[in-house]
Amino acid sequence: MKILVIDDEDLVRKSLGRAFQAKGHEVLLASGGVSGIELWKKETPEVILLDVLMPDLSGPKVLEIMKGQGYIILMSAYKGEYDSMAAVQLGANEFIPKPFEDIFRTVEKIKKSYYSYLQNKGC
Repeated sequence: MKILVIDDEDLVRKSLGRAFQAKGHEVLLASGGVSGIELWKKETPEVILLDVLMPDLSGPKVLEIMKGQGYIILMSAYKGEYDSMAAVQLGANEFIPKPFEDIFRTVEKIKKSYYSYLQNKGC
């Protein structure tokens, strides 16, 4: 599965990238909203992990552009500003607070659903 990680924090972005690559996923990394949108248009990932607060273009602004195009997981260290319901209202499929405890479980769930969908579609 192709996963796009958009996060301005190097440590978070690279750690997620390495972890998902180790699990066999193709991973694309973007350090901000603008570069994330460019990669998203070019590569069409199935899953997008999107940070809320970034200096060039915020997660919610990126979400407006990507809405409905891939499974979008909004992530933030600031639990007070966002929760699952607020993220879904913005157009995300899920919200996961940092530090990540459920992110790998969530992506595995998406992967199973996606492959099941492809099998039913006959791909």
